[in-house]
Amino acid sequence: MRIIFLLLLLPLASLAQDAKNFTLKGTVTTAKPVDWVYLTYRNGDDVVRDSVQAVKGGFAFKGQLAEPTAASLRLAYAKGSDGRVKMDGAQLYLDSGNITLQIRDTITNMVVKGSAAHTDFETLTAAQKPFRSAINDLYAEWVKLGKEANKEGQEKIIQKREALNAEMLEKANKTFIDKNGASPVALYALTQYAGYDIDADKAEPLFNALDSKVKALPSAVAFSEQLEIAKKTGIGKMAMDFTQEDTSGVPVSLSSLRGKYVLVDFWASWCGPCRVENPNVVKVFNQYKDRGFTVLGVSLDREGAKDKWMKAIHDDNLTWTHVSDLKFWNNAVAQQYGIKAIPMNLLIDPQGKIIAKNLRGPALEEKVASLLK
Repeated sequence: MRIIFLLLLLPLASLAQDAKNFTLKGTVTTAKPVDWVYLTYRNGDDVVRDSVQAVKGGFAFKGQLAEPTAASLRLAYAKGSDGRVKMDGAQLYLDSGNITLQIRDTITNMVVKGSAAHTDFETLTAAQKPFRSAINDLYAEWVKLGKEANKEGQEKIIQKREALNAEMLEKANKTFIDKNGASPVALYALTQYAGYDIDADKAEPLFNALDSKVKALPSAVAFSEQLEIAKKTGIGKMAMDFTQEDTSGVPVSLSSLRGKYVLVDFWASWCGPCRVENPNVVKVFNQYKDRGFTVLGVSLDREGAKDKWMKAIHDDNLTWTHVSDLKFWNNAVAQQYGIKAIPMNLLIDPQGKIIAKNLRGPALEEKVASLLK
């Protein structure tokens, strides 16, 4: 499957002043005894990673929440005869107050009480389940085709997977949002629906229809800020100008490339999927660089890693202009354009208008060819 490097779906939200306490008490009855229990969740700006040792199948967590939030629960079973530790995991939705959790046989059969948000979360996941099951089947087929070196077959599987995921978001997520606008889980469903490249025309009406209390949550405020950026970076909008230094320290502005079709390519030397995609960009660049097309690479490499950035440019034969401030995910251009995942790109026309986004592989070549035929 196509993989991209991601940030968390929502930007870090400030911790609410009225953070509320929660307790989570659980019991585990499984064939193999559970040794440790791990709980991971977000509390405002902080990612909390907590762990407790299970005692006679029981465990308990205490903490604070800025708002109801999705959490990851993992069980570590006692070591087997081979010395290995088996782990199982599942998601639950934490809310303030007292939550009880009962696990029998397997974590997939857990029963959660005391969290209204988790009840809503179960409704959403149940609607998604048949789609996720089909997507998992496609992944198994994709792996099989990979062993056969059948790249064409794998690309078809990717297309099926993307179509199935889009159908899930419409039929499961959007339906849930429409019916449960007063639930904090509706915001969670909306962030999934919107993804990392938000289409403001689709996402904003759903956000506006949420209950006012949901829209006041810290993560909702952060999402509204993403929406404002998305409104400025959608197809048909004029690309916001920016200036950043190239590999030699010379300032380069996007507007200096007016008159050409420009692919603004967000990537990094540490991003595996970016490096896999680079040969496709090289092919299109070499074919059309003398016909009014160019690429401007914006790297999200880290401070102190200029040598790795330069080496990746050399190793991948990326002979176009590259800029970066070496601030990782805080790259000023990435922040300006709301970039939350890479590889990501924008195709800009000679007048500076965004005409396409996230073109990869054959899609990039086909689009540029149609413009410059």
